[in-house]
Amino acid sequence: MITRDECAALDAVDPLAPLREEFILDDATIYLDGNSLGPLTRSARERVATVVDHEWAEGLVSSWNAAGWMATPTRLGDRLAPLIGAHVGEVLVADTLTIGLAKLIGGALALRRDRHVILTDIANFHSDIYIVRAVAHFADRDIVVKTIARDELDAHLDDDVALVMLTHVDFRTGEMLDLAEVTSRVHAVGALMLWDFAHSAGAVPLDVTGANVDFAAGCTYKYLNGGPGSPGFIYVRAAFQGVLENPLPGWLGHARPFDFELEYTPASGMQAFVTSSPSIVALAALDGALDVWKHVTTDDVRAKSLVLSDLFIDLVEARLAGVFGLATPREHVRRGSQVSLRHAHAYGVVQALIEHGVVGDFRDPDIARFGFTPLYLRYVDVYDAVERLVEVVESGAHLSPRFAVRQSVT
Repeated sequence: MITRDECAALDAVDPLAPLREEFILDDATIYLDGNSLGPLTRSARERVATVVDHEWAEGLVSSWNAAGWMATPTRLGDRLAPLIGAHVGEVLVADTLTIGLAKLIGGALALRRDRHVILTDIANFHSDIYIVRAVAHFADRDIVVKTIARDELDAHLDDDVALVMLTHVDFRTGEMLDLAEVTSRVHAVGALMLWDFAHSAGAVPLDVTGANVDFAAGCTYKYLNGGPGSPGFIYVRAAFQGVLENPLPGWLGHARPFDFELEYTPASGMQAFVTSSPSIVALAALDGALDVWKHVTTDDVRAKSLVLSDLFIDLVEARLAGVFGLATPREHVRRGSQVSLRHAHAYGVVQALIEHGVVGDFRDPDIARFGFTPLYLRYVDVYDAVERLVEVVESGAHLSPRFAVRQSVT
């Protein structure tokens, strides 16, 4: 079994190690929850300060022009595009992930008017299921939303399927689907493919161009460290721009927004999917957070992520044999950047660990979830996290009665 000294030696030669200084972190805390909310970066704090103290406080309304505020959704989309393998002009940062999905679902249904079925994963994130059912309910024809087991997709693919909506990395288990292979199967029956990249963007290499993905949406507050509630993004392949309609049009998606015309004429490109005024302060935080990606590639991040998560799994199984069930796939090609452990008292395990300085989170019914974010996580952090996990389990701290009642955010 690896020792702590050996982990320290790995940190000493880790090419990503200097990036930790880009983040504002307390060394007394081991943060394994970047898959839920990424930490603050120094550049994000500086960028927000510039927007608030200068562009807003001094520039006031003139900053819509002078500081380029109006173009922020498309400019940040272009910054984010390489992280998902998209081209410039194919990504927009605006609204939230759920609103982005609503726009893409509604637009996709309009492109397949002769079809009446949407397929999605029964284990999908609940908000995704809520929104697809809602959009289907208000569609201009009867639409059936089928929630199916992901491994039964082929049995449901036929020429009445308009759209398939799947999450690339499962939020509970961290299971990762094959982007290109699944997309190809969907296209084979003439259906459109929509991916949710909430737990993928910034965590694993993505190639929407190579996989021929039609549409995708994601959030920026997890592995992209954009801040709590930071705006989401949508991807629309260039071939669909000018064809896919925004079902939630707004004035800033108009070709001439300051002509204030009553009839809607969509702007060209991704601008057509802008609905409301951009949230400039929130976008500033993401703008700063993306600076860290100037120094690293997603391939670099992926390589370290797999070593870190393997290390965590190996240490847990060596030190706590038989205590936890592993919900996350062992195979690298099927694993995102998290490890999920099953335990009857998983909520108590997570809460006790937090009291011991290790932050993870809980997902109902029995999952203790830990994210591995190589931009700032060290090998010794993984070693020490398992040491504290052993302390929690062996002391029975996770069985404390105070953990019988869950907090509102788990």
